[in-house]
Parts: sequence; C-alpha cells; structure tokens
Amino acid sequence: MNANRALGSSDLVTPPLVLGGNVFGWTADKAESFRILDRFAECGGMLVDTADVYSAWVPGHAGGESETVIGDWLAASGQRGKVAIATKVGMLAGEGGAGLAPARIAAACDASLRRLGVERIDLYFAHCDDPSVPQAEVLGAFQRLIEAGKVRNLGASNFKAARLKSALDLATREGLPHYRVLQPEYNLVSRSHFEGELQDLCVTHNIGAVPYFGLATGFLTGKYRTAEDAAKSPRGFKAAGWLKTKTAILPEMDRVAAETGATLSQIALAWLAAQPGVTAPIASATSVTQLDELMGCIDLALTRDQIDRLTAAGAVGAEQEPLPPSLPDKETAE
Repeated sequence: MNANRALGSSDLVTPPLVLGGNVFGWTADKAESFRILDRFAECGGMLVDTADVYSAWVPGHAGGESETVIGDWLAASGQRGKVAIATKVGMLAGEGGAGLAPARIAAACDASLRRLGVERIDLYFAHCDDPSVPQAEVLGAFQRLIEAGKVRNLGASNFKAARLKSALDLATREGLPHYRVLQPEYNLVSRSHFEGELQDLCVTHNIGAVPYFGLATGFLTGKYRTAEDAAKSPRGFKAAGWLKTKTAILPEMDRVAAETGATLSQIALAWLAAQPGVTAPIASATSVTQLDELMGCIDLALTRDQIDRLTAAGAVGAEQEPLPPSLPDKETAE
C-alpha cells in the first residue's frame, strides 16, 4: 500500500483516498454504513469526510444524519483513535440562518460535536465562502474553537483563489489560524475550478487539497457510454453533456485500464492523487463492494506517460459549470 501522506501543513495524515460520508443515513442505511466504515478502517483508511448539512436535501431529513451515523459507529467500533473526522459548517441553516457568522459557527460546532460524540473535530471546514461576514470575524470564531479544544485543524471548501489568498494573508498578518486544507471540485473533465491560481496557492502554502466530485457524477466510471445510458439516471444530465464535449477521455481511460488492469474509477482517482497539491481525493460508496473497488486506487501507480495522456485527453472539449455547492456534491461509485 502507498505510504500515508501529510495533509498539507495540518497534523493529519491519510492514504491517498478519503471516505466521503454524504451517503451515510441516506443511500446507505445505518447497518450498511457501519459495514463500509468497518471495511475502510480495516483497509487502513484514516479520514472520513462529512458535513452538518448531510443529508438535508432528502425529504424528512434536517441535516446531521451523516454525522449521527458516524458518531454511532465511532462509539460502537472503538476506532476513534485510528480514524479522523472532517466535517463542515456554513450550509445548514439554523438559528440565525446559514453562513459563517461567528454565532452560527459556534452553535454549529457544538451541534456537530454532539452528533459525532467526540470532544474535538479533527478537521473543520468552512463549507463555502461567506462574503457577508468579514474574514477576520470568521477566522476569529474558528480561533476560539481551536483555543477551546473543540477543533484541531481548519479547512476551506468551495473557496475561490482570491478569497483563499486574502484569508491566508490576513491570518499571517493578524496571528489568526490558517486554512491548512482545501476541498475543491476537481476531476479529469472539470479542471478550471482548481488548476491555475488555486492549485498554485496550495503548492506554495502547503495546503493539502482533498478534491470532491472526483468521479464526475459517475461519468468517469464508464457507466454512461451513450445518451441512452445518461437518460436512465436522474444524475445523468451532467454525463450527457460530457458525452458530447469530452469525447476523448473515456477511450483513453479504457486504454489505461487495459494496460494496468485497473477500473476506470481507480484510474480517475489515481490521476487526481498524482496532481500537484492534491493529497487525496474524496469518494463515497454505498456498499462494501464499491468501497473495495475504490480502495484499489491507493495501490495504483500510474506512469508519467499514462498521467500525461489522461491529462491531455481530459482537456479536450468544453467544461461544464460546477454544481451549486448547496447540492449533494460528492457522488458515489454507482
């Protein structure tokens, strides 16, 4: 198995795969979620990613369902010392609404701690930028959580380069905590949201990127080969566009699969893990079988030629707009 990687300048390490928890309590019930988490830990997985808003988009859900399942698993499994937990604040509306107002951050953190059944969150993300709140107030609120022992490391999700840079500069200037991890949308066919200034910031400031949307809503698994395939799934509308514009990528992935014996999912995730600034992609699974396939990316070492060919093939054709960050944005391997 590939060696664990330092997660930017945080004090966390992880193999080159982070387990996405958006499906827990939603498309994976509690029993199946426990089996997935057990298997992830057994295979050496070290970081599970969730958010307080998971899965508020489901009728009858209020948010926090994923955190509750993970908390129940931590209590039952005894794996708290081996598996770190990342969660997020900013999208779930509570008293005072959503966003990153200091009072909202404080209340949301306490609620997440209760659901997770832990005393400290290992990695706490601002789930999205909130320009309505001065960055000094946001970072000050996070600083108070760190000083209280409730949060260990900070991350930023869905931040644009200019806003991330201004937050880093402010933190250095005012002695406030730094964002040490970035969670961007990034995959073989959606590149412009990360590559360029944002990626350069990560490399320069040793910020560990843990990209979501790594399988492009299933498009990079090969499940959508025709417009008819895409029409069979409510998630296929994005794939239908890529089938028209990104015509080079699946054939090239097929060639790499023939050369390596790996699945397309493993190839897509291994390509991400090989990119500068990227520590580990996030992927979620609704069964142990799916998880076992995804975990295979950890030991897949693509050659430089294969990486370059995939990079070139994925660059051909127009990109699509990212999904709004309020939508469930981390796909399963389905």
